[in-house]
Amino acid sequence: MTGRIGQNPTAGRIWQRAMSAAPARIVLALAIGMGLCGILSPVRAAPAPAPQASSIIGEWETKDHDGVFRIMQCGTEVCGDLVGLSYTKDVPKDHTGHSECGLRMLTGFTPDPEEAGHWNGHILDPDSGRVYHAKIWIAPTGALKLRGFVGVPLFGETETWTPFTGKIGPECRLP
Repeated sequence: MTGRIGQNPTAGRIWQRAMSAAPARIVLALAIGMGLCGILSPVRAAPAPAPQASSIIGEWETKDHDGVFRIMQCGTEVCGDLVGLSYTKDVPKDHTGHSECGLRMLTGFTPDPEEAGHWNGHILDPDSGRVYHAKIWIAPTGALKLRGFVGVPLFGETETWTPFTGKIGPECRLP
C-alpha cells in the first residue's frame, strides 16, 4: 500500500477517529455521574515503579506498514521520529512544507505514575501542526500500543505497531 502517514489511518490520523467516539462520551458522563453520586468509590493503587524505557526504544512499523518510527531516549523523556515512509513520488511534506522524513512526531513521553509500563506524551499531526495527547506501552505480545486522544484516553483509538527489522532507503523510503 502506498501513501503517506498523513493520508492513512496511522499515527497522523488517530485523533480523527477519537472524535467519532460519541457513544464513549455517554459512558464517560455516566461514569462521572456515578462517581459523584458515591456509587463508585475511588480506589487508588499504590504508584507502580517507573517502567524502563528500554522496552519501547527501537524502530516500530505502523499497523498499515506505511511508516516506521524510531523511538529513543531524549534527555529525561522518550521521543520518536518518523524515519520510514511508503510513497511513490516526492517525500511527503508537513503543513509547513518541510519533509516528513525525520520529523519528530512523538514528544515528551514520561512514565505514567498510575499505570506500570505506560508512557504519557504527545503526538504531532504533520498535516495540521496540531499536537495531541498520546500513551504508549508494550503489549504482552511484544507489540507497541499507541493511543492518541483528545482530552482523556477514553476519547481515542489504539494502534498496534510491530518491531521493524527491514531496511529504510534514502529519504526515508520504505521498500
